[in-house]
Amino acid sequence: MFNVLISDPLNEEGIEPLLKAKDIRVHIETGLKPEALQSVIPDYHALLVRSQTQVSANIINAGSKLKVIGRAGVGVDNIDLKAATQKGIMVLNAPEGNTISAAEHTFAMMMALSRNIPQAYKSLVGGEWNRKAFQGAELNRKVIGIIGLGRIGAEVAKRAKAFNMKVVAYDPFLTKERAEKLGIEKAELDMVLAAADFITVHTPLTQETKHLINSEKFNMMKDGVRIINCARGGIIDEDDLYHAIKDGKVAGAALDVFEKEPATGHPLLTLPQVIATPHLGASTVEAQKNVAVDVSEGILKVLHDQPFRNIVNYPPIPSEMMKKLTPYFGLCEKMGEMAIQLVKEKPDEITITYSGELMDLETTPLTRSILKGILSYYLSAKVNFINAAFMAKEHDIAYTVEKKPYHQSFTSLITLHVKTGNHERVIAGTLIEGYGPRIIRIGEYHIDVSPEGHLLFVHHHDLPGLIGKVGSILGEHGVNIATMQVGRKTAGGQAIMMLSVDKKIEKDVMERLENIEDIMSVQEIDL
Repeated sequence: MFNVLISDPLNEEGIEPLLKAKDIRVHIETGLKPEALQSVIPDYHALLVRSQTQVSANIINAGSKLKVIGRAGVGVDNIDLKAATQKGIMVLNAPEGNTISAAEHTFAMMMALSRNIPQAYKSLVGGEWNRKAFQGAELNRKVIGIIGLGRIGAEVAKRAKAFNMKVVAYDPFLTKERAEKLGIEKAELDMVLAAADFITVHTPLTQETKHLINSEKFNMMKDGVRIINCARGGIIDEDDLYHAIKDGKVAGAALDVFEKEPATGHPLLTLPQVIATPHLGASTVEAQKNVAVDVSEGILKVLHDQPFRNIVNYPPIPSEMMKKLTPYFGLCEKMGEMAIQLVKEKPDEITITYSGELMDLETTPLTRSILKGILSYYLSAKVNFINAAFMAKEHDIAYTVEKKPYHQSFTSLITLHVKTGNHERVIAGTLIEGYGPRIIRIGEYHIDVSPEGHLLFVHHHDLPGLIGKVGSILGEHGVNIATMQVGRKTAGGQAIMMLSVDKKIEKDVMERLENIEDIMSVQEIDL
């Protein structure tokens, strides 16, 4: 018999799978203080929460019987994933249950924005009958630009087509075949921004997407464009949006999310061209039922040792295998992160080669770590160790794994080969006793770099004084160089240098570096 504790209010119909199971005892006790939860958690095999309960490391470590923590929703910020993973506790969520709710809310916001519905309602209840003040715009035959074409973005596209809108979409993982299947136009980001009458964002918030829409991007847009964000606060630079509206570039904005919430008193809310809701994208009866059902069924599967793909962390690995694999997890994920930043495009093919002592081990967890590193750069928290292979397949990314005998120079070696439509990169990494994870080759160049922090990758001609020029420019802008490694094949030919620096490099500094004679390319890598 398994004991399941539900510590946050959940839809009653949603937890029926647990209530009906013959070997499950469900206890519902909401509003527990952390100390109280920590005292009772040793009796439970599963914990089901929403966003109110903070599942700390202390609570997790007290759960001596705990096998799984379920989050009825997408975000798991209230759960200490590291502590759960270290203790072998699976954490699962329900990322699909609110898809329709979020898509419908996006469309509702877009229609309300285009027809000034909230403003007209406020005027009417204030005693005015002012039809001329609220002339709107039709959606018919307008261009909607969708940034991020995952589940929610695709549902928005379907609804837009039903309104006879032209759909233009940008997503680094959108294939031509999928775009054709959806009946939409695939385009680069700048082209989407320039073409659209309405722009809606549906990407996760990552390093790549933070302030993705800023003053530079607003300048690319049509005059009178309308902006919708029902995804994540921070994707749009809110200060830049404020000024774009004040300057008349943007006709209006519909916002369900903000960079800092609650957003009461936000300057954007003072503008009559802005309509807003307090993060209601998933707030429907149906969505709350769906996420509760999904996570309830997931908990049942985990307790009954059945596979479930929405595991946020990775499942327990046999202890002997874990001892051998654990040192490589960080290396593999960082290799994936580095590769995707070097190619800057959706990979078409990935080849992973394990050599040396790794040849005889079960390397599937390491492969998932590499895929997670590659995919997380664009998909953020959607990717985890369990679903990385599934997500790669879903985005038409082919990968193969090869194993080769012992390498003559290293006890073990991992080689990652990434191909895109325009680029090809090979990265090799290993563990060096006393130094930890190291990148020892990029392309044809041998190098020795610790994969962490802010890195600057420079491809250049091997000429005297070039390194000094790079150092001088960085020094002028207060960028401190921690380490530097140079790799070359022959003196006077082509070479690379990899610098680890103490902070992110500003755009104008990068431009100065790129303009140095005999430098072919400069790329910043953030690990």
